[in-house]
Amino acid sequence: MSISEDDRSRLRPVLEEARQLGFLGPGPIDAHVEHALGFGANGPVPARALDLGSGGGVPGLVLAVVRWPACRWTLLDAGKRRCAFLEWACDELALTERVAVRWGRAEEAGRVPELRGSIDLVTARGFAAPGITAECAAPFLAPGGRLEVSEPPSGSADRWPPQGLALLGLGPAVRSLPRPGVSIATMVRLDPCPDRYPRRVGIPAKRPLF
Repeated sequence: MSISEDDRSRLRPVLEEARQLGFLGPGPIDAHVEHALGFGANGPVPARALDLGSGGGVPGLVLAVVRWPACRWTLLDAGKRRCAFLEWACDELALTERVAVRWGRAEEAGRVPELRGSIDLVTARGFAAPGITAECAAPFLAPGGRLEVSEPPSGSADRWPPQGLALLGLGPAVRSLPRPGVSIATMVRLDPCPDRYPRRVGIPAKRPLF
């Protein structure tokens, strides 16, 4: 999918601010935008999406501007400063009517009734190791919903063992290369995530499922 110059112009100053605040890594801003566009390249259009550990707004803010104008987003982050930035960014980009910023830990948000089992697409870029990411994301997914995770170029299927994913109701990871230099692992919710997941705050990181 291409992006208009108008959308690039809207996003650049916001993402530059994210970088100034330390919420976005090095490299050209346009490269971060291009990477974000690798998410959601395949599969049905989501009615609701959630960006896990949204940080500087990549990919969540980018996708909210460029793709699916009717999709309602939740940008979830555990950092108050990052959430304050995301709220400012949504206002700057005129997204406040359909993008909500939520401050909190994923382990707790995954048990909120309005979020659990209701999200069609969860995106994660640099959130955590695979076992932690899967456990924190799976509880949000609606039936048939998908988790999309940015992968390192050298990533392999071993990072996402099918037996570990099955514990969370997720199907096998499918790796794709939707754009040059962008690798995405996609997992689809096949069964409900068991009530015992996610475990208490901090436990997924201390004792990852895989």
